[in-house]
Amino acid sequence: MSSYNDLDIYKMAYELAVEVHHLSLTLPTFELYEQGNQIRRSSKSIKDNIAEGYGRKRYKAEFVKFLTYAQASCNETTSQLSMISNLYFSENPLNELIERYNHLGSKINKFIQYIESNWRT
Repeated sequence: MSSYNDLDIYKMAYELAVEVHHLSLTLPTFELYEQGNQIRRSSKSIKDNIAEGYGRKRYKAEFVKFLTYAQASCNETTSQLSMISNLYFSENPLNELIERYNHLGSKINKFIQYIESNWRT
């Protein structure tokens, strides 16, 4: 790995954040700055925390801390997606997108476990 761009979790988080950004712009106008803003920020926070953690990879504890923040933002995004799905997409629920975020969260968790047990500082 020569860059955070090489990490599968970063690539997944980036692609999902772009998708969520576009999805959020389809929400009712009054939600663009409420629920829409919140989900845009949480989804982008995942990729940003992965990138920042990678920048601190020399310090194992710092790397794990930022990956943990990414995991928490992933959980927040999933929670936001569930709410948006129930409120605005009941005819066509966002189950597939939520499942992709669950998969990303699982991959982040496995990467944290790898760093904790194998990373040399």
